[in-house]
Amino acid sequence: MIYVNEEECDTDELKNLPNIVPVKFTDGAYYNFPESQKIVDGVYYLKAKGHTKGNSIIAENDGLFYMMHGDVTYTDEALYENKLSVVYEDLPAARETLNRVREFVQNHPTVYMGTHTPLGYENLEEKRIVDLNNPPKTLPIGNITFKTKSGKYVCSVCGYIYDPAEHDGVAFEDLPEDWKCPRCKQPTNKFNAA
Repeated sequence: MIYVNEEECDTDELKNLPNIVPVKFTDGAYYNFPESQKIVDGVYYLKAKGHTKGNSIIAENDGLFYMMHGDVTYTDEALYENKLSVVYEDLPAARETLNRVREFVQNHPTVYMGTHTPLGYENLEEKRIVDLNNPPKTLPIGNITFKTKSGKYVCSVCGYIYDPAEHDGVAFEDLPEDWKCPRCKQPTNKFNAA
């Protein structure tokens, strides 16, 4: 199942998908976020407009809050520096959402995982709690280890991973033009290199 803000269900990439669950945010406030929907115990979908019509997810576990965002901030540095994402549909809503995120992380032990930041993986692995007064140090370019491509690709809509090893060694780039994601039926242009 793919839970989607009901206001976003009409986008081209989501139309006619059988596994979409429209979220109406009927469960009231979740701390300082005025609209939420409980998905299962400990997992909440929050209305967080700005970059798009918007949403965020918080999972609670062992006294920690795991906050997952698409594009509220493109980097952790933007969160710490109180800067908006580089792209947004609604500037006042984007500012309001970032203010709510910052207020939440100041008042709750939160592991922050934005989708476009390399620190998201590190934050999760280390269970690093956001401390807005003490940003983590970023690595200088000389200390970064570069990897070669894995050949795997990830669907940006449903998360399906195309692994050539599971498809008779056929490279993603060699798939026929009409190939679709086996899970959500999206075309190859919805996939990103892993």
